[in-house]
Amino acid sequence: MAKLQRAGIQAFGVNPAAVDSHAKYATKLGFNFPLLSDPDRVIARAYHALKDDGHGIQRSVYGVKRDGTIAFAQRGAPPVDEIVAALGGTS
Repeated sequence: MAKLQRAGIQAFGVNPAAVDSHAKYATKLGFNFPLLSDPDRVIARAYHALKDDGHGIQRSVYGVKRDGTIAFAQRGAPPVDEIVAALGGTS
C-alpha cells in the first residue's frame, strides 16, 4: 500500500458481500482501503472476474487511469511495481 500511496494511486477492493459486513471484514484483515459492495456481481462480470461457475470471484487487479482507461489488468496478485509502472507512477 505504501508504494501505491507514494505514487498517488488510490486502491480499493470490490467484494460480493453486503455493505454491512464490509466494516467487520476490513477491520479483521486490517485493510486500509475502501471496499465496494457488488452483491449482484455486476462489477465482477464487467471486469471478467467471475470464475467459470459464474458465481465465484477470481482475484483480479485492474489499474484504471483518471481518464477511465484501463492501463493494467491481471488475475491473481501481480507485483505492486508492475501496477505502479503501468499507471505511470514510480514505486
